[in-house]
Amino acid sequence: MDDGARLCLAAIDLVGTKFRLHGRDPKTGLDCIGLLTASLTAIGRVPSDPRGYRLRNSTINQWLGCAIASGLVPTSGKIAPGDVLLVAPAPGQHHLCIAENPSTIIHAHAGLRRVVRQAWCNRPAERVRWRLDSSERKS
Repeated sequence: MDDGARLCLAAIDLVGTKFRLHGRDPKTGLDCIGLLTASLTAIGRVPSDPRGYRLRNSTINQWLGCAIASGLVPTSGKIAPGDVLLVAPAPGQHHLCIAENPSTIIHAHAGLRRVVRQAWCNRPAERVRWRLDSSERKS
């Protein structure tokens, strides 16, 4: 099984976890970055996660390097399992999702107050997409 599929399965295992802004522990709650951090940790990766962000931010450029430091590389083309999508659902709002496949995502949904698996329809604007760098495999 490739690293993307492993990341996807780790995220699926967290479906139902409580939402908590800045949450990093599945026992107490996760936000979208916490979901990625917990999923990376579950597959033996060492994540680098940003701190000091809010639900809405005018810019996120200062945090984009955390993706590269976490072993993610920019990608394009067809969405694959485990791809990490940075989307902009509204002005000043940014959100991370983990793809299960091109039509289903796993993400920490603030409105539903939990990590969910959802159909990927009415897609917000995709800002960046990353994929795990298989040459950086830690486990």
